Amino acid sequence: MTHFRRFLIRIWSSKLLWFVPDVLQIKIKYFLVFGKKINLRHPQTFNEKIQWLKLYDRKLEYTNMVDKYEAKRYVASIIGEKHIIPTLGVWDNFDDIDFDDTLPEQFVLKATHFSGGVYICKDRESFDIKKIKKDMNKILKHNFYWSGRESPYKNIKPRIIAEKYMVDESGVELKDYKIQCFNGDPKIIQVDFDRFSECHKRNFYSIDWLYQPFSLSYPTYPEIMIEKPESLDLMLALAKELSRDILYVRVDFYSIRKKIYFGELTFYHGSGYEKFDPSEWNSVFGNWLVLPPPPPPV
Repeated sequence: MTHFRRFLIRIWSSKLLWFVPDVLQIKIKYFLVFGKKINLRHPQTFNEKIQWLKLYDRKLEYTNMVDKYEAKRYVASIIGEKHIIPTLGVWDNFDDIDFDDTLPEQFVLKATHFSGGVYICKDRESFDIKKIKKDMNKILKHNFYWSGRESPYKNIKPRIIAEKYMVDESGVELKDYKIQCFNGDPKIIQVDFDRFSECHKRNFYSIDWLYQPFSLSYPTYPEIMIEKPESLDLMLALAKELSRDILYVRVDFYSIRKKIYFGELTFYHGSGYEKFDPSEWNSVFGNWLVLPPPPPPV
């Protein structure tokens, strides 16, 4: 690692670079993560193209589409309420939550404006409300936009949403089926499982459910063959409908037997900073994403 890169990492840790212009911030962070300059003029890889999308594919409607509360209404208007996990409540402040009278024994709390910030209550007696209040109050003050320059998050109203607790056929979790859609077409399915255990796992499958031999940020387990969802065809059709006319979006679903439930929409997977292994898959994903003509030089 060069002295210059160490210097940048030190400055980045102090958050001073969070407030530089978007293009400069993205160029610096990309260099810090990958150790090389980004090609924004003619992006080739998936991670380069995700950074391009952050800068040049900005649409006001994306804000409601990533807001974990508003997205439910948006998605329901397209694919129907039956695919929406029931909402138990939404609040501006943690202290407004009435845990005794409003929420059942089991539930899920999420921050509506944040990537992460998910708290699962399986047992009220062991649910540490005091600690979660402290965490949530910090999250409510945080604008997720500044760290990665994902513009849809900039103007989301920070809130807390509670949802019905649900599990799939495993009886202990909900596997997350994340369908990566490129120019309106589902191309590959990412399955995240054991997400809240000591080892978050992630396997990839083709749309005809063949295991794909690569990892992205989290370890892959080829010996663990995730069973093909009973309603895979429906899941892919819903993803195609929700990704219509969008350059890139990841459409997340949960599958409980034959029922499909919407999770979230993501326009910049991993903020464009997750590493592929082997690295060739970065180009494979990049080739799937066709961008419009380039903007002026940056």
